[in-house]
Amino acid sequence: MSIKLTPLTDPDFRPFSRRIAWLAADAAGHPVGSAFLRLHSRESMAHLAELEITVHPAERRRGIGSQLLYAALTAARDQNARVVVAEVHADTPSYEFLVHHGFTIGLTLIFARLDLATDVQPASPPAGYRVVTWQGVVPDELVQSFTDARTGMDDAPTGAIDYGTDQWDVARTRNAAEVIAQRGEYLMTVAAVEEASGQVVAFTELVVPGDGKSDAQNYGTAVLPAHRGRGLARCLKTEQIRWARSAFPDLGGLLTDTVDTNVAMRHLNAALGYVPTHTVHRCLFDLTAAQPADTEPASQPPRH
Repeated sequence: MSIKLTPLTDPDFRPFSRRIAWLAADAAGHPVGSAFLRLHSRESMAHLAELEITVHPAERRRGIGSQLLYAALTAARDQNARVVVAEVHADTPSYEFLVHHGFTIGLTLIFARLDLATDVQPASPPAGYRVVTWQGVVPDELVQSFTDARTGMDDAPTGAIDYGTDQWDVARTRNAAEVIAQRGEYLMTVAAVEEASGQVVAFTELVVPGDGKSDAQNYGTAVLPAHRGRGLARCLKTEQIRWARSAFPDLGGLLTDTVDTNVAMRHLNAALGYVPTHTVHRCLFDLTAAQPADTEPASQPPRH
């Protein structure tokens, strides 16, 4: 089967990353597949590239995916990336395809959904803390301590994937909220402030679709180490649920994903009523241990 790959510059340009793309077409010029490779400009993440490959179902198992993969891995190496990460559903042909080409599991995510019709009991903040909420960009008086509180996610489990140190400053904090607003979505943040210091010490974020319907997506929950074990995460999450119901009565549910080894957060979500929906593997290809040529499909039977 004659396949032509056309490299493209993808318009999805972000402040700290960019994508390059390939379009696969058959001899008649019909699109049959695509690949997207996201490259990071932050020094801490420049070693990572993120890969998405799609092949039309009717065209699979003809070597198209292998050709796209070879092109993407070669480009990642040319761009000085050391590791390529691809996210796929567990126990699917896509996962088998990656394993066949030398990918290994970097970490496993458990996806879950909370039906907002579920009865969830509120949890009051522990003594010495108060709960604050805001929509969109964080208020000026809290922006620095909220930015600092993001370090509460630094010790989150990442499996075998080295994401480097994720540096945040005030400008990035504000920009992240502005980008969500530009997409027409709503960012809802619930945070815990320590009364004695006036500092944000824990938070949870939710992004709601612009029409206020369907499901909202949890973006992150963190508690600074010195304030853990006091029930802050439960308190913030129950307030998040109450607020989402009140502000968006047509919203159906809340979505979250948790690393399988983050047992404490998985137990908390289960206690709140989140029900697992599916499992996803983030698979990695180590370019320092294998050359892109190792995946070239010439001597291998098509698998995708």
